[in-house]
Amino acid sequence: MAAKDQQNKHITHGLEIAGGLAIYFILIALLVEFENDSTQASITNFSNAIWFSIVTLTTVGYGDIYPITIYGRIIGYIFLFISLGIYGLLIGQFTTLMTTIKENSKLGYGGTSFEDHAIIIGWNDFGKAVADQLVGVGKKVAIITDKATDIDIIKEKYRNSRQNIYTLYADYQNLDMLSKANIEDSSIVFINFENDTEKLVYVLNLKKLYSSLRFVVTLDNANLRNTFLTAGVTNTISKNEIASKLLASYMFEPDVAEYSEDIMSIAESDGDYDIKQLIVTEKNPYLNKPYQAVFFDIKKRFNVILIGLSKLEAGGKRKLLKNPTDEQKIEMGDYMIMILNKKSYEALRNVFQIDEGYVKKL
Repeated sequence: MAAKDQQNKHITHGLEIAGGLAIYFILIALLVEFENDSTQASITNFSNAIWFSIVTLTTVGYGDIYPITIYGRIIGYIFLFISLGIYGLLIGQFTTLMTTIKENSKLGYGGTSFEDHAIIIGWNDFGKAVADQLVGVGKKVAIITDKATDIDIIKEKYRNSRQNIYTLYADYQNLDMLSKANIEDSSIVFINFENDTEKLVYVLNLKKLYSSLRFVVTLDNANLRNTFLTAGVTNTISKNEIASKLLASYMFEPDVAEYSEDIMSIAESDGDYDIKQLIVTEKNPYLNKPYQAVFFDIKKRFNVILIGLSKLEAGGKRKLLKNPTDEQKIEMGDYMIMILNKKSYEALRNVFQIDEGYVKKL
């Protein structure tokens, strides 16, 4: 249907151009015909008539050639009024073009060059809470929504972090539009729809186009976790399950619950603590060092508590080692998982020369 509409549009434009040229050459022929009735006329051939029409239509008006007869001047008036219409049309088209460019830029149609960024598909209060946490740690985020009214709201909310936020208005079913968010170079994609079935179908369709993407979803039905993992989702989270665990913890060990809730959020001040993961590169001073030695040294030097490692296994999967033994060495590509405050993180980041979070490519 879209291809047919486009074809009809081209045909209509072609007919309009052909009709305009036909009227133009009829006027030229009539001008020559009328002017030949006067012995004083300078427009006696098609060459002069075309020259007169051009200088009139462009409003140059050299005055070297002009019509003498009444009917010739009437045609001259017609050319003059057409020239005014053409300029009005051009100004209108230019204004429309600039407005369209500005609107397309606002809606994200120009695309983004973000890499190793997080993508949130679907915008609501929960998506906003997730974006707040990501922006709070300096993560670049691409937000995709199917409601144009969300764009202004998002831009206003993150006006102080615009360099880390990209917004795209798109029909979720138009998967080709997702390339504008540079989805193939993203580190993680959060499918933020209301319905679990809708999320599953969307993941399966995206996997056909982008097989290497990492996905995370929240589930209303925790029993569907294995189904989503089999479909290729990297991580699944049950909001009800997390809320119930935290609530139960507050009921019988409130201090533990408060501490757990605190370290799950970003550290906004030196007195706040959270859990971070930093990948081990060749610049890491603890590369190839035993875990226990690193545990004591990093606590002494940076006031950081090392609580585990994440290691890459065969097949690209990662294995989480919680407080491993002393024999375990810290190797290239491992993620060091730590509890630390904002001040400790800044010091550690300067030494490790790497930012927190998952890194798609070293």
